[in-house]
Amino acid sequence: MPFGVMNAPVVFMDYMNRIFRLWMDKFVVVFIDDILIYLRTREEHVDHLMVVLNVLREHQLYRKLSKCEFWLEEVQFLGHVISAEGIVVDLAKIETVLKWERPKTVT
Repeated sequence: MPFGVMNAPVVFMDYMNRIFRLWMDKFVVVFIDDILIYLRTREEHVDHLMVVLNVLREHQLYRKLSKCEFWLEEVQFLGHVISAEGIVVDLAKIETVLKWERPKTVT
């Protein structure tokens, strides 16, 4: 896609949603170019990872290995921290809001 195209992120997001449609919200979450693969067991993760990598290859989309992270117990994704214990808001993202002073005047 040429640089500067106004709708490029929207078009790419739509493309990613279409190619991962069968697995979306089953074991894959995609946000623009961030792909999150989640699992219940390590064995499932290998299978899911292979599915995602094969889909990317089939559609001639390439990943940069230096930006990939595998086998994480906890991941920060879209302002949340996701782990086996559940999903919580990333405190680093709301730290400034928590430290705001109370307004002293109406204006």
